[in-house]
Amino acid sequence: MYDAFVAQLREQAGTKERIALHQPVFPGNEKQYLNDAIDSTFVSSVGPYVDKFEAAISVVTRAPYAIATATGTAALHVALKTVGVGPGDLVLTQPLTFVATCNAIHYCGAEPAFVDIDPQNLGLDPHALERWLDEYAYIDDQENCRHKATNKKVSACVPMHSFGLPAAILPLLKVCEQWRIPMVEDAAEALGSEFRGQAMGTFGRMGVLSFNGNKIVTTGGGGMVLAQTPEDAARVKHLTTTAKRLDDFAMFHDEVGFNYRMPNINAAVGLAQLEQLNNFVARKRGLAKQYQQWLPEFGLQFVDEPADTHANFWLITAVCQSKQQRDMLLTQTQANGIETRPAWALMHRLPMYQHCLHDGLTVATQLAERLINLPS
Repeated sequence: MYDAFVAQLREQAGTKERIALHQPVFPGNEKQYLNDAIDSTFVSSVGPYVDKFEAAISVVTRAPYAIATATGTAALHVALKTVGVGPGDLVLTQPLTFVATCNAIHYCGAEPAFVDIDPQNLGLDPHALERWLDEYAYIDDQENCRHKATNKKVSACVPMHSFGLPAAILPLLKVCEQWRIPMVEDAAEALGSEFRGQAMGTFGRMGVLSFNGNKIVTTGGGGMVLAQTPEDAARVKHLTTTAKRLDDFAMFHDEVGFNYRMPNINAAVGLAQLEQLNNFVARKRGLAKQYQQWLPEFGLQFVDEPADTHANFWLITAVCQSKQQRDMLLTQTQANGIETRPAWALMHRLPMYQHCLHDGLTVATQLAERLINLPS
């Protein structure tokens, strides 16, 4: 079985060479824009390509405001601060995510509280979220959501669109609104993914994107905050530019800010990449169809896009019958020069987050040891 699985992957890729899990391609104007940025001498965080890239992301996502940052993690950090996450707070999120989700919460002095995932889309389960809040939370006299046992403020909810698959965003948003909790969407992997024609990252109060080298569009390293109001956008811009205010000829900083600005040369690459987004998504979706056709022959369940969504299939994911099958597939593929990987370790099992609150995480625990990511 495992030799046949390897052979099928090689036939699909059409190569006997090493097959990467994911790798960037630069088929468009990347070199032209990059050279232009270098020739202009505006290579740092001030330059026209930053403005052009932000404007282009706004057009693609139809987000009213887009603010470029140095990384996706930086984008999530400042978005959380902008919605009011502070020291001692709790932020509701999922255990199946990249560690940056939780790290950004920690940077604010807050702690993640983990709620189980939906087995269909691998994102935060709205029913589990509602159960957790009904059992453990209350609304205080100032309309803040608080944890009953500790009285800590629940200051945000961060659903993550795992592997580019849209989470159940409308039910999640409804629960958050009922409990007065701001939603910040971690759409780091979901550029090009939509629910009923609306871009992921634009449903909550804020959303964030990542342009790391492995993402569907890359700037080498970078991120973006998507904001709905001019007040939130201005706040994010202020925080990411070292809280700088210009007063005549003086440069004055009115609070502790962050040097989270995206350099112009990165934005130049990103703008050229974004011009290819539709092609990139189409290729990903075509590859997903191929996997969907043959994975069941090997007893693997293809993780498909939820109803009413258009997923970018950033990272192809399958559910194995058992941990043993997953481990054998990982061993055989990697021994044959094909890069595969298990899903991330669940966040509540990492040493720095073992103490955090969670709801038992039955679904996440059962699924995590059977998930495998395939060359995408």
